[in-house]
Amino acid sequence: MAWVETVLTAAERQGVARVQLLAQAGMAAAELAQERWPIDHITRLWRAAVQCTQDAGFGLKAGAAVEPARFAGVGGILQAAPTLREALAAVQKYQRLISDGGRFQLLAGDAATWVIYHPRQGQLAFSRHQLEAVLAAVVAFARRVAGPALRPQRVQLSQAQIGPLAGYRAVFACPVAFEQAFSGLLLANAQLDAPLPQANVRRVREHHRHAARQLAGLGQGAALAQELRAWMASELAQRVPARAAAAQALGLSERTLARRMQAQQLSFSGLLDGVRRDAALHAVAHTPQALADIGQRLGFAEPSVFWRAFRRWTGCTPAQWRACQGRLD
Repeated sequence: MAWVETVLTAAERQGVARVQLLAQAGMAAAELAQERWPIDHITRLWRAAVQCTQDAGFGLKAGAAVEPARFAGVGGILQAAPTLREALAAVQKYQRLISDGGRFQLLAGDAATWVIYHPRQGQLAFSRHQLEAVLAAVVAFARRVAGPALRPQRVQLSQAQIGPLAGYRAVFACPVAFEQAFSGLLLANAQLDAPLPQANVRRVREHHRHAARQLAGLGQGAALAQELRAWMASELAQRVPARAAAAQALGLSERTLARRMQAQQLSFSGLLDGVRRDAALHAVAHTPQALADIGQRLGFAEPSVFWRAFRRWTGCTPAQWRACQGRLD
């Protein structure tokens, strides 16, 4: 949830209240208590933030303000690693503790190394601001641990320029190229391999052990949640998903499924509510279907029940949501 908090905080700095931003993204405030969000939820939050702030430099500003400590499980390694290269290698290894939205690759050369970011979007196309925020965050982190004088030799993005060039120069302090084959930044090997003053071998080992345990637990919980969401989404086309049918589809008894979900702090009703919400938001914004038909297809007995659920999800009616949705970056 580190990126969720990053987006919310950056929007607050520009006068956008959390409740307003969450409503615009179709998220309930109670969902902030969850340990993880699906990547499409985070993408909707980015799009809503850009719409609410109307700031072409929102992603750069949000990424530049990221604190390593915010990334629980990985932040300790980042702040105690012996070199910047080893810190970035830890980000590669434990990337899923930070986000499901992409992966890093280090491509070493004789004098410099490319730190490349490969986005991994869900059903929704990434906001272009998400990609800029990731690269800005890498530079900001590197300066925090290696010193403010650190500068990449070059930054490049696979997408077109969004905001004024001065904004990119202020964040990266180096040449920036757009519409390239990949997105990443080029760092001198001497910078990557220089000893860091705050290095602490003992602390790094402890943090590695903790992060490895978190990653193992995440793999189990995420796999079950992902499997259930996928089954629920396919089942919604025919009927309202039921727990007994889910257990049967997964080859489990109801008691075993309930035990596994409890161990991984998963709620069947909560997962189903999220799947119905995602289907509703997509159908209302991107199809010409009658609103009452959408509600009926998703298993709501009456239009009024669907209207109440939609207002709970977004803070507005389906008609208002359809009217205000456009193609957002």
